[in-house]
Amino acid sequence: MKRRYGFPVLSVILCTSMYICMMPKFDAYATTTKEKLEQAEQQHKETQEKIDDTKENIEDLTNVKNSLQGELKQLNEQLTEVSENLEDLEKKIEDKEAEIEQTEADLEEAMRIETEQYEAMKKRIRFIYEKQDFMIMDMIFSSQSMADFINKNDYVESLSAYDRKMLTKYEETRASIEDTKALLEQEKKDLDAYHEEVVAEQEKVQGYVNNTSSSISNYTGQIKDAEAVCEAYETQAAQEEADIQALKKKLAEEIRLSKLAAQSSWRDISEVSFDEGDRYLLANLIYCEAGNQPYAGQLAVGAVVINRVLSSVYPDTVVGVIYQNKQFSPVGSGRLALALAENNATEACYRAADEAMSGQTNVGTCVYFRTPIEGLSGIEIGGHIFY
Repeated sequence: MKRRYGFPVLSVILCTSMYICMMPKFDAYATTTKEKLEQAEQQHKETQEKIDDTKENIEDLTNVKNSLQGELKQLNEQLTEVSENLEDLEKKIEDKEAEIEQTEADLEEAMRIETEQYEAMKKRIRFIYEKQDFMIMDMIFSSQSMADFINKNDYVESLSAYDRKMLTKYEETRASIEDTKALLEQEKKDLDAYHEEVVAEQEKVQGYVNNTSSSISNYTGQIKDAEAVCEAYETQAAQEEADIQALKKKLAEEIRLSKLAAQSSWRDISEVSFDEGDRYLLANLIYCEAGNQPYAGQLAVGAVVINRVLSSVYPDTVVGVIYQNKQFSPVGSGRLALALAENNATEACYRAADEAMSGQTNVGTCVYFRTPIEGLSGIEIGGHIFY
């Protein structure tokens, strides 16, 4: 096995470690395309459940809102009825006040007439009493006959009786008007009391209307927010679906490349020259991908890297293979950089790197590995299948 002495890997390590030396330490594990696909599908499932839950919430909110709108319609109808009743009642009160005002005027007029009649009667009675002798003598001498005298006497008595009758009539009229006034005032009092009840009912219904309108506005806002959340989830779901399709495409491409690599030309391990830092780099990658696996799994990961170096389908250096775009997840996640900065690779990881770089392999010409999946054949070691 030939070795080239240089420092490209060490330069990468030193530059990278300047930025990640303060990062938290990760446990060693491997994230394959299949694992990413499973995670993406699980995330997509959870997002779809959130969409369904949100839509159900929107439906519930909409049902409550519709119910409130029905209640609001009934309340508005009730408020209209109460308002019309109040308007009619206020018209009755206004008419009743007019009746009372007219009755008071009638009463005042009746009292005036009664007073005048009473004063006139007092004058006639006083005159008759004071001129009684004169009137008798006058009636006697002026009468043509006894019959004429009796007629004049009856006239005087009739006049007195008329005065008493008219006075009684005006008194009765005044009493009747006073009764009418008292009745009207009681009716107005009753109307005023009912008016207060109707006003209270109007205020109560108006309060219900305001509260219901506020609730509808609140539910409208909640529905709008939920629709925005649902839209965001749907956008997320669409992106997740696109990611899933991309991962499926990548997985299919990996399988294609694996088959292509098996059919392509291969170099012998003796033809490979390793750089000084390749061992360090490979050991730490093994730690990131299979540090929690048995030694056979660690050697298998190292063998996959070296198989790619030997295959004409992949880069011909350890650095090129490991840092090839989107091939090993610890590279993109920063876990490899952290492991390199702290040299997390164990003695077993270094031993696996040495054996793999010497050409040993327990996975044949496999160039990929992942957690076992249905329909994918390969060599199972620990928690991975190599293909």
